[in-house]
Amino acid sequence: MNVVTRGLRLVISAYALLYFVTYFFDIRSLEIVHAILGFMLLVLAVVHVKIRYIKLPLFLFLTGFTIMIVSGGPFLENMASGLRQMSNIIGLLAVVPAIGWVLRSEPYIEDIIGLAHNFLNTSRKFYFGVLSFTHIISYFLLFGAIPMMYQFVDEILKNQRGEAWENFKGTALLRSFALSTLWVISIPSFAYAVEALNASLPIAILQGFLLAMAGLLIAVTFSYFEEKKYGIDLTAEIQNEIETVLKTASDRKIQKQRTKEFGFLFITLFGTIFLMYEMINLELMILIPIVIVIWAGIYFLIKKRPALLMSEIKEYYQNGLAGKAYQFSVLTSAGVMIHSLNQTGVGTVIIDGVYAFQEVLPFFNMLYFLPLIIIILGFMGLGPLTVMVLVAGILESISLPYPPELIVLAVTSGSAISILLSPLIMPVIVLSAANGVSPFKNGLRFNYKFALVLYVLVQIYVQWMVIV
Repeated sequence: MNVVTRGLRLVISAYALLYFVTYFFDIRSLEIVHAILGFMLLVLAVVHVKIRYIKLPLFLFLTGFTIMIVSGGPFLENMASGLRQMSNIIGLLAVVPAIGWVLRSEPYIEDIIGLAHNFLNTSRKFYFGVLSFTHIISYFLLFGAIPMMYQFVDEILKNQRGEAWENFKGTALLRSFALSTLWVISIPSFAYAVEALNASLPIAILQGFLLAMAGLLIAVTFSYFEEKKYGIDLTAEIQNEIETVLKTASDRKIQKQRTKEFGFLFITLFGTIFLMYEMINLELMILIPIVIVIWAGIYFLIKKRPALLMSEIKEYYQNGLAGKAYQFSVLTSAGVMIHSLNQTGVGTVIIDGVYAFQEVLPFFNMLYFLPLIIIILGFMGLGPLTVMVLVAGILESISLPYPPELIVLAVTSGSAISILLSPLIMPVIVLSAANGVSPFKNGLRFNYKFALVLYVLVQIYVQWMVIV
């Protein structure tokens, strides 16, 4: 085994583990070690991964490094914080594969397909099913639903590879999660916007939900034209995959039993996350991986398969972690850049500029431009919650002649579009970590037309409501 590979998987394991330790124990020396491990991860990834794949993390890191030097401030402290910025995402991504271990231990997916194949036997039905399922799970897992659902879909379509299939799978997941930010109360950016702008929660949820449903239908329509563009009959391939699954399917009684068991696993996993989130004061990004580990461990103990669990852990450590070097290096370097941007106050400058522009053109409708502000900040690497705290916090102190619910919709639509397009924020990066496609392609290239239609759809509703 290559020395670099051994060092890389050891560093990734230690970096992910220290995220959980430093979350619960405020020990300065461990935080310094954590940051050093983050830098070692970047260096080892550069050596381990071919240069053409390391260009993006190098660009992000060097950009953040340059901004920190130019902007001044305590460089070492800022760099250490930047190297730890995305440790929560890496901690989640390091643990999520445990869900796949459970799914692989029994032919759950095959048996579910065996029962529901008549409802998923065309590309449109399958696409809509993935959209709906992801939208529901996003309520509980936020963008953690993206890697989880990708594993589920990829297990069904395990023999289908190439750009057309990654477009099919990736756009369903990303579009569904992005639309959930329009109305799902557990999404922090939506909840903060409603509270900061003193909007009516039922109205904000209702209008966001209706537009999200319209967006899901538009996404299905887009998938039809995208399939035509690639010139591949996805329906035929999906039917072939389903037929392959059905050949090894159990009898109907066992299918029903395993489908019920899968439903129970789903309820216990996501129900536990939801209940624990309501009951104890833990952030979702720390709660989700902890619950996943305990849930998977209990499953293998009840099934009396501890040896299988140890085998999965050993296989994952030896062959899985080093394969995530590129994705984790992107996350770590993106954290450096995002932290450096946060120190410059660039968001405040942009907001102030918009209001200065509005003074020159008083007829300018701010609701047209609010989503664009969010999108611009998203392309600077600022995540939806960070942007929402910045923008909604400023709007809170300014009297705008619009219903607060419309302002909430305008800014959350910008959040949804930035999730669809920006290669620098977490949902796109997490999807790229799952499917190996570049963040630029997963985001901007695959979704720019859908994002434009979504912007127009929301603006038609918003401007109509302003008039009436």
